[in-house]
Amino acid sequence: MHLYRLLFRLVFRRMDPEAAHHLAFRWIRLTARVPVLRTFLAAFFAPRHKELRTEAFGLRMHGPFGLAAGFDKNAVGIDGLAMLGFDHVEIGTVTGRPQPGNPRTRLFRLTPDRALINRMGFNNDGSAAVAARLAARRPVFRTTVGVNIGKTKAVPESEAVADYVLSTERLAAHADYLVVNVSSPNTPGLRSLQAVDQLRPLLTAVRAAADRGVTRRRVPLLVKIAPDLADEDIDAVADLAVELGLDGIIATNTTIAREGLGLASDPALTAETGGLSGAPLKARSLEVLRRLYARVGDRITLVGVGGVENAEDAWRRILAGATLVQGYSAFIYEGPLWSREIHHGLAARLAASPYATLAEAVGADTRKVTE
Repeated sequence: MHLYRLLFRLVFRRMDPEAAHHLAFRWIRLTARVPVLRTFLAAFFAPRHKELRTEAFGLRMHGPFGLAAGFDKNAVGIDGLAMLGFDHVEIGTVTGRPQPGNPRTRLFRLTPDRALINRMGFNNDGSAAVAARLAARRPVFRTTVGVNIGKTKAVPESEAVADYVLSTERLAAHADYLVVNVSSPNTPGLRSLQAVDQLRPLLTAVRAAADRGVTRRRVPLLVKIAPDLADEDIDAVADLAVELGLDGIIATNTTIAREGLGLASDPALTAETGGLSGAPLKARSLEVLRRLYARVGDRITLVGVGGVENAEDAWRRILAGATLVQGYSAFIYEGPLWSREIHHGLAARLAASPYATLAEAVGADTRKVTE
């Protein structure tokens, strides 16, 4: 058992999950502020594998593995997370206005299932404050920074487009890529924006706002979808993404499902409302990813997230069609060595595979099935 797992069992597991998150994240941020120490730790936690270098939506990255949105909501610890080896860090979800999120308790560990349930409710400092923080940032470590935007809870659905546009106008210039989040289950009415008739004007408006605000480059635009969409709705979103020239789709967000997932945790805990993430989501998120790749092929970059625990999970996402892979929940259970272990495992799998490069492996299994 490595040290973090012992620390988790003896300390973090006994703490309120949100308090434990804030404590651990504070340690990461503080460590990243100490010049000699952070350089030493980055060399250990983030060794580079040249064979894993990845290009996605015109951006060059050290590798394919990044941290999903939700961990660093306010862009306060990007360098610390890069120090731990994440090839890209997606901050947010950021909303147009600051908001406290839902009442506590709102984050739950399902430890036997290696899962989390959250109903955080997009608690964040708001797009103006986050934009100012990103503008003032002086990066210590090179990493790709994605910015995930969502709808302010107090904004009615009829004004959702304007709310996303406001965040885009403030944040696009500071984003290596921009993500429209319409798939969190914790903002009332948000998931209805995944319907194509509502999603088309939203994405069109965000694209136009990004282009107006950033003229020296094209900010890549992605959409993040839920695993709970019906197959025909997944196809419709895929077709819309191609039609609008979207740069990517992130599959998937958390699920509201509980049945059929084989959950072993206390039923009272699994009954908590909110989005379920972690290992139980693995099969469905992979299924959605395969369906998307079969539909869009190489025309759009896919990002696989949901139930990614180890290098084998990441490798399966790549073979299914993901150019980039993200994780979050397993970070809570595995600790600071997680990214290092995934990179080592991916490099070993690539070396043992028939593919000369990681790019060749993308979608290979899905293509075999559809050919």
